[in-house]
Amino acid sequence: MRHSPLPFPLHHRRRLARALAAIALLSGAACNSGPNEDGGGAGVSASLNDLMKERGLDESNVSAALKTYTPTGVHDPYIMFASGGQSGQVLVIGIPSMRILKYIAVFTPEPWQGYGYGDETNTILAAGQRDGRTLSWGDSHHPALSETNGDYDGQFLFINDKANARIAVIDLKDFATKQIVMSGLIQSDHGGTFVTPNTEYVVEGAQYPAPLGGGYAPIERYAEDYKGAVIFWKFDREKGRIDRAKSFAMELPPYMQDLTDAGKLVSDGWVFLNSLNTELSIGGTLEGRPPLESGASQNDMDYMHIIPWRRAAEVAGMAGKTKEIAGMRVIPLDVSLSEGLLYFVGEPKSPHGVDVTPDGSQMVVAGKLDTHGTVYSFAKIKAQIDQKKFEAKDRYGVPILSFKDSIDGQVELGLGPLHTQYIGDGMALTSLFLESAVVRWSVKDLKVIDKIPVHYNVGHIAAAEGDTVSPDGKYLVAMNKWAIDRFQPVGPLLPQNFQLVDVSGSQMQLLYDMPLPLGEPHYAQIIKADKLHPEDIYKPAGVNPVTAQHDPDTVTAGKERIERRADGVHVFMSAVRSHFTPDIIRVKEGDTVHLHITNVEQAHDATHGFTIDLYNVHQSLEPGKHVNASFVADVPGVFPMYCTEFCSALHLEMAGYLLVEPKEGGAPAPGVAPAPGDAPAPGDAPAPGDAPAPGDAPTPDAPAPGSE
Repeated sequence: MRHSPLPFPLHHRRRLARALAAIALLSGAACNSGPNEDGGGAGVSASLNDLMKERGLDESNVSAALKTYTPTGVHDPYIMFASGGQSGQVLVIGIPSMRILKYIAVFTPEPWQGYGYGDETNTILAAGQRDGRTLSWGDSHHPALSETNGDYDGQFLFINDKANARIAVIDLKDFATKQIVMSGLIQSDHGGTFVTPNTEYVVEGAQYPAPLGGGYAPIERYAEDYKGAVIFWKFDREKGRIDRAKSFAMELPPYMQDLTDAGKLVSDGWVFLNSLNTELSIGGTLEGRPPLESGASQNDMDYMHIIPWRRAAEVAGMAGKTKEIAGMRVIPLDVSLSEGLLYFVGEPKSPHGVDVTPDGSQMVVAGKLDTHGTVYSFAKIKAQIDQKKFEAKDRYGVPILSFKDSIDGQVELGLGPLHTQYIGDGMALTSLFLESAVVRWSVKDLKVIDKIPVHYNVGHIAAAEGDTVSPDGKYLVAMNKWAIDRFQPVGPLLPQNFQLVDVSGSQMQLLYDMPLPLGEPHYAQIIKADKLHPEDIYKPAGVNPVTAQHDPDTVTAGKERIERRADGVHVFMSAVRSHFTPDIIRVKEGDTVHLHITNVEQAHDATHGFTIDLYNVHQSLEPGKHVNASFVADVPGVFPMYCTEFCSALHLEMAGYLLVEPKEGGAPAPGVAPAPGDAPAPGDAPAPGDAPAPGDAPTPDAPAPGSE
């Protein structure tokens, strides 16, 4: 059920009335017919007209402003999840306001959220490391929302790291990363992440072929020893985690697998991958061979991969049908061929995107080096497979369907078509990279309706629910690679440019330019905001967000303490406006310190931060959240710790000290003299200051007003 719009306050209605009066003035309508809501009449319109002239605005500018203006306190009807490119993060953006609401930390440590600076989030990141190497960045590419019956359900989000072939799971209850998995099977991915219609599997397709599982093979043996692959990660929705033991992969020929899409409705149970480099080009510019890009662009056709994934899952569960590589069950290519799991059909050279229509009956492919959109018929493809009617086989024995007998037709779209989204009523939108435009066209009639220029070199596009069974057809975001002259110069490195387009009218209208100075985003999905139901607080207090369970080391008010154990010093700390308890921690040089911190507040937005200088400790403590962070106190000295959030009027006083006593006989840190009569070590009687002084306000038992 859709939420009814919030009523605009009076001052917003007045502003709207003024803007509408300005449009009426510019369009020649009578603007002197009477007083407006302010009683200002023509004077207000005249002053707005002067303002518009002063700023060089016209009617289309004011119309665009009205379509994007979102008053304070009014929420956007749509949310876009966009990849963060080289930042390794995910961006959360409101539409139509184009306001950035959050960066979700995924593959990269992110201080504001304390991600990568505590025990549990460090463990998440460690799961994505390979061969013991620390990977401190990621190239996030293709976010995918979880689906139920081919529609977004707003529960989970998945994202891949192309550079390191990793997949992450984000829970949309708190917009936080819960899991990172790496197969170890492939070296890079691009056709990920895409989900099957009920999120049974998260699909990850390799991009650059390499020996499966790692290892070395001479590039001259590319055709023999280099392989592609597609991985089907089994998703356990109840646990909100990928189940590696139930996941499997398929070995593929060494074509560069690109993007993926899952069939839906009539094509449910099938997955489609496009690919490039049927030439098996390997580059070698210093060895007398053409660059890989031009070498991979010689043939007129590349191959769409067609896979019946449900049948593949059955085969993966049969004895003797898989081999284990890097701990992953892999269906070898010869088994796929004997079991009927892989078919090819030609697609115009260098395709980027294979996009299934909302009803699942067709797939649209756009070749970067072709000017057409090619519309494939699932029924025609399935009929050929059922009849075993194949035109040929490739060099690896994969059956190839007839291109002519597999398509419903082609339409001339423009220069450099890339990626297609749908807007309902049989209409599609396709990005044109070389033409720097988006084209709207009819899939049914194979006719172009109109085009709109975008700035510049558009890659992916995202339409409102545009890859589901029920696209909304209202907004489009063009994800442009170049900004050039769109924004104030900021040096040679320029932001990307997200442009919001209204696609609901008879003519598409450009509404807004949004600079993205974080990385090069690649793909995005737009969901109705009312499908999202994030939690305001962690409740009851003491929830560990990573496990979604009450943490065994949760701290309750009045039970704060410091304990020395065999594995180090354990600090059980509470955070509440406006102090930590304990606020003095005394340890000895070389101690391992385990911090267990609970924000005992349950007030919405009562977030605290916690940091200790030098020791690289930082945590974000949302209301009710519990965190654990460990470090070795290997440098003696006095180290302030404080709240990094401006959480109350006493922000600067929400602080304390970590005191690291030098080892016996050791010298204190430079410039630090030991205080006479140092207090007992942790585990003995608490030192003065561990408990709040009488009259301190507020105490954990009596939080500040509004914290309950």
